[in-house]
Amino acid sequence: MKSRNTIGHLRVFFCGILMGIADAIPGISGGTIALLLGIYEELIGSISNFNIYLFQNLKNKGIKYCWNKINGNFLLSLISGVLLSLVSFVKIFSILIQKYPLFIWSFFLGLILATLFVINRNIKKWNIVNFILIFIFAFLTILLSIINPSISENINLFYILICGIIASSAMILPGISGSLILVILGVYTLIINALNNLEYNIILVFLIGCLIGIINFSKIIKWLFHNYRDYTFSIMLGLVIGSIYTVWPWRKSFTDDMSNEYIFLSVIITIIGFTVIYSFEKISKK
Repeated sequence: MKSRNTIGHLRVFFCGILMGIADAIPGISGGTIALLLGIYEELIGSISNFNIYLFQNLKNKGIKYCWNKINGNFLLSLISGVLLSLVSFVKIFSILIQKYPLFIWSFFLGLILATLFVINRNIKKWNIVNFILIFIFAFLTILLSIINPSISENINLFYILICGIIASSAMILPGISGSLILVILGVYTLIINALNNLEYNIILVFLIGCLIGIINFSKIIKWLFHNYRDYTFSIMLGLVIGSIYTVWPWRKSFTDDMSNEYIFLSVIITIIGFTVIYSFEKISKK
């Protein structure tokens, strides 16, 4: 757990905004953004501290102890940014992605390419197992991306709860988009509309599902980091490589009516996206 001043918490809040934007977009993972910004392991460690003993300590040791135990200031700053961007950005994104799909996906491709460099540097020892894991999870991510979305009829609140649990597990994994999972489960439009229209019953049930999924799945990731760090990063590298298929900007549907100048500009935007994140990660290390 890091000690932060006001500027530090504002930075975490801004990280939360970026994560919320990513989680609202099918094809981009909030976990990818957290990894890029250097807060991924702290996020997983903080969330995994939620357990039954925490509530016992609340009675015996007080609120302050429990708040520090879960890194409360960090989580509060981050979650505030995530929620703010989810509520506000979905409307902006729906307009941008309709008007400028080539440029938006080009920028996201740049972000993902930068992520590959960040993850690769975290793998200290390479062997055949690393490459096998990368191949398997890249293949699974591509397979997941090409599955035809299911259309769920008569969606009830229990189904929304289950979708929240499943999607939240993907949201904190770099490379797998929680929004893409919601598309496949047939509830993405429903959740987006609920956020737009502030349908509190759907939002609350979905958030409860997300909370259940994130708390439990974070414990698994924390255990993997502790015991198999290099293999865990190899899995994440495979997931991110596979996600390139989803965000690839130069699809036929985007480029049919585009001039060479538009395509060239999209390449420049990809480079900008890569440079911004890569430079930011270098500065963060210093």
